[in-house]
Amino acid sequence: MIEQLPMIDIDPLRCMSDSAAIEATAQQIDAACRAFGFFYAVGHGIAPAIVSDLLAASRAFFGLPDIEKARIAMDRGGIAWRGWFPVAGELTSGIPDLKEGLYLGEELGTDDPRVAAGLPLHGANLWPDAVPALRPAVEAYLPAATRAGEALMRGMALALGLDPGHFAGGLTRNPTLLFRIFHYPATPASEGGLGVGEHSDYGLLTLLGQDDKGGLEVRTRQGWIDVPPRGDALVINVGDMFERLTRGRFRSAPHRVVNRAAGSRYSFPLFFDPDFVADVEPLPIESRCASSPVST
Repeated sequence: MIEQLPMIDIDPLRCMSDSAAIEATAQQIDAACRAFGFFYAVGHGIAPAIVSDLLAASRAFFGLPDIEKARIAMDRGGIAWRGWFPVAGELTSGIPDLKEGLYLGEELGTDDPRVAAGLPLHGANLWPDAVPALRPAVEAYLPAATRAGEALMRGMALALGLDPGHFAGGLTRNPTLLFRIFHYPATPASEGGLGVGEHSDYGLLTLLGQDDKGGLEVRTRQGWIDVPPRGDALVINVGDMFERLTRGRFRSAPHRVVNRAAGSRYSFPLFFDPDFVADVEPLPIESRCASSPVST
């Protein structure tokens, strides 16, 4: 039997009004994070029109000539780590990825205390003049996805036997928000190749939006499984930091992207990470993993 990731409705964690539904959702999250480190999430509150606008603006940006995209290249983004990189501009385990991307994040001015303090990964985004629709599309999507991340963190806390506001009160009081738009160009079937090689995410929690092309794969204890798009569901995964915080109770699973779509593929990961100045210590809980994670 081919494994499939569970689908979890996180709306109870957004509303926080139905105690029975909240508890059931937390239990589902606990089971998924222990077994897979991945799950689908619906009821996340990101309106379909917001996603459609983001996809349209992303297509317009990545359809520009490289010389135009390079006007906002990453070497112009400084320590805020923002901007565009070309196909094969990133490596996974030393192998170039068959994707290009745009690094974005929370829009912060010079008067923000984190920017004034010179913290890396904080600052202003670089926006393309040639695609003015991109900024409002991102600035509609990012807050909605962030609210979904906050709801998920409430569920994660409850799954671990903690108060629902445990993380918001400390670890993610001012979360570090790293947003990416990735474009995987069409690759001839005879060539194939990895859009992104096998890896695990180093941070806390990833919320992935994707178009209808597919290509994401996750390594489970039984082997690789496909994670195809399922309507407007987000794909949620635990990062290495969360695995360590939970002393191995939650899994940070290896995953990859295999380029096999006839056309371009787009994805929208939000990396919901701790406050940059927060202390990160293992939680006072016991590991209750069903079995040891697969080796990488």
